[in-house]
Amino acid sequence: MMPTPSPSSYPKTPPPWLCELPKKDPWSRPFAESLLSHLDLQAGLTVLDVTCGDGIPAFYLAHHVGSAGHVLAIDINEAQLLRARTAQGPYFPWLEFRPEDVKQLPRDLGQFDRITGNLSFMFFRPDRETALHQLLRFLNPGGQLALTFPSLGTFDSLWQRVDREMASRSLNKERQALADYITERPSAADARGWLKSGGLERIDVTEYPLEVDTGPGNEFLYHPLLRGGFLDDVFECFTDQTLAESFMQCIAQDIERFTPLIALRCVMSGWLPKK
Repeated sequence: MMPTPSPSSYPKTPPPWLCELPKKDPWSRPFAESLLSHLDLQAGLTVLDVTCGDGIPAFYLAHHVGSAGHVLAIDINEAQLLRARTAQGPYFPWLEFRPEDVKQLPRDLGQFDRITGNLSFMFFRPDRETALHQLLRFLNPGGQLALTFPSLGTFDSLWQRVDREMASRSLNKERQALADYITERPSAADARGWLKSGGLERIDVTEYPLEVDTGPGNEFLYHPLLRGGFLDDVFECFTDQTLAESFMQCIAQDIERFTPLIALRCVMSGWLPKK
């Protein structure tokens, strides 16, 4: 960890927007809200925030642990870390953004009272259970782990519509790729089992529904909560991207058959027993 500056060198109070969850983020904010409703935060804690992205909710965590605490926020995406550091400016010197791969963390990373991550668990693939158990090596006895992810069941109405269309067109390879993708997605039951096998106690796994509103056509295809994520998973089922584009244009004109789109915000939480 980086050395902590003396309190007298800390900058003035950060602007309110840096201490709160962003109001204009319709995807990360709802997941972060559900995460923070389960995370036990106190002043002076050390926190590891995995796959932190551009700082939601790392800044919130730093604000609440205060200058007596420390937050290490890690992500493999350097561009997102650059945006996070730019937003941070001179504030929260006890918050460090560092490039790390959650599946290959160095042994000298340190020990933490809390390990958390918003929308992070999806990136633990392909062996999420092993990655989760490796992460627990860095949790102090008596510490809490809390993660969020979109769980199995998210946008099922869309996947069913896509599957029917693939079947009607005899797109067998693409249909199998879609089935493999859906099978690989974690469920709340999976999360509960993995926390238990990791030796955690006081396990709590809770799902919260989130409706994503969209219109047809390009509004659907380029929706900020869908493209760059879930819809790209459909495109990846195709080797012919021209075919994928025409296929998805057809789906985009038929949203009445699969809306509302419901995401399941899943929060998984558990505590490492005290020694």
